[in-house]
Amino acid sequence: MLRSRIIPCLLIHKGGLVKTQRFQDPKYVGDPINAVRIFNEKQADELVVLDIDASTKGIGPNFDLIAKLSSECRMPLCYGGGVSTVDQAVRLVDMGVEKVAISSAAIARPSLVSELASAVGSQSVVVVLDVAKKSGIFANGYEIRMSNNKKVHKEDPFSLAREMEKQGAGEILINSIDNDGMMNGYDIALSKIFHGNSTIPLTILGGAGSLKDMQALISNLGVIGAAAGSLFVFKGKYRAVLISYPSHKNKIEICFNEI
Repeated sequence: MLRSRIIPCLLIHKGGLVKTQRFQDPKYVGDPINAVRIFNEKQADELVVLDIDASTKGIGPNFDLIAKLSSECRMPLCYGGGVSTVDQAVRLVDMGVEKVAISSAAIARPSLVSELASAVGSQSVVVVLDVAKKSGIFANGYEIRMSNNKKVHKEDPFSLAREMEKQGAGEILINSIDNDGMMNGYDIALSKIFHGNSTIPLTILGGAGSLKDMQALISNLGVIGAAAGSLFVFKGKYRAVLISYPSHKNKIEICFNEI
């Protein structure tokens, strides 16, 4: 029986592990290699690692760091940040990265998704869409943001997701900018729209503050990737750094709505 995936998401900034709030004020929370080792011990379903510097600075992936992460990782690893060519994606997969995540490069040139899918397989291509509510007094709906929330893309987010699926993406990761690091729950309404228009696996990131938030997402959407950052690196109202992950029993309870 298929079940939802519970996925920690680690952000890399200047080589360290950080956490942001609404894509701002990255707070250093530790060494990414050490975090990977802890998630190994806790038997995480999957791990997403996103380098938030690479694309905005126009640099490629840090292959030295990725090699270290991949050699330590004992679960499926998804890496994103600075990937803009087929050669880079192939190199990452050869290093043991199971999924290659692309965002700005795919939005700028959707055919890149098709090229990557042909080279490494659709199952290894994840398109990340950073989505925010439109700003302005009379604005409504959602929009795509790029370059760590610095640029707005004019195309409708849901149409863009469908285009990425047509191009051969094997998975879409929806990252809610408004909910990033706030720990007040996922944007269920946004997630439902994407889920209703998608025929490929979907992962939702942004807003989880408790295991019940994950349960609510899965209860509303069914089998899905429930990703989180702050939930797995902070503890308590003072946000003390403590890496955690649900036990096997709790994962089953979350996925089958038994909490």
